[in-house]
Amino acid sequence: MESILAEFGGGPSLGVESIILRLLGAVAFSGLIGFEREAKNRPAGLRTHMLVGLAAASYCMIMLELLAQSEGKSADLAMDPLRLLEAVTSGVAFLAAGMIVFARGKVHGLTTGASLWLAAALGLGAGFGFWVLSAASAILALIIIRVIKVAELAAKAQKDDDVYH
Repeated sequence: MESILAEFGGGPSLGVESIILRLLGAVAFSGLIGFEREAKNRPAGLRTHMLVGLAAASYCMIMLELLAQSEGKSADLAMDPLRLLEAVTSGVAFLAAGMIVFARGKVHGLTTGASLWLAAALGLGAGFGFWVLSAASAILALIIIRVIKVAELAAKAQKDDDVYH
């Protein structure tokens, strides 16, 4: 039981506030690009860009946490967090690309591809014990996928309504 409590007891080296601020910043900045793409009716829109930005920030902070944890360790410890992140991201990118389909003149699966990429970041974070990072990313992803989708549908309905009136 003590090991379970210790698992959740340690804080991240960046600090919870910094992690949340960086994740929100990544979502906001990538969302600006996504909003512009959405306004242009491009296949990769607001949610897709926000998920990709969130995933990239998660990967960066996982790397920073790994580096912080390796400081002061034995010289015998061989750790190359970049190789791990490269392997995961390239592997998941391959899977995510497989989700993207062009059919009937439309691209489908971009949000699913981005969410797969994010799922890899969540998995890495949880696997390394970066609970705040993973939890915050998962919550933000659910908000992006569900809440932003409702906003997109409402905006589309308004746009369609404007066309017919």
